[in-house]
Amino acid sequence: MAGGSAIRGSRVGAGPMGEAERGEAAPRIHMSFWCANQHESRPSFASDAEIPDEWDCPRCGLPAGTDKDNPPDAPKIEPYKTHLAYVKERRSDKDGAAILQEALDRLS
Repeated sequence: MAGGSAIRGSRVGAGPMGEAERGEAAPRIHMSFWCANQHESRPSFASDAEIPDEWDCPRCGLPAGTDKDNPPDAPKIEPYKTHLAYVKERRSDKDGAAILQEALDRLS
């Protein structure tokens, strides 16, 4: 004989989730946003919410705007710079050679 649970297979809070139990949904509006690749996304917003000027495209990640003919430009992506690249921006080769010679002289 199995355990004596009369409500087997259900859990606390289980049951139909209709509008009566959840409450009424807030009024929504759908806005169209287009990215530079002409992907359209239609997120929904509460009718009284402030609509953003830009939205990230879920397909390609580019910024999308509400004007289909003039989507926002893709952001400029700076290439990764190493520590050495930043040092070379601050110092010339002549300065680097002088610092190296100074360090070598200290070791001798």
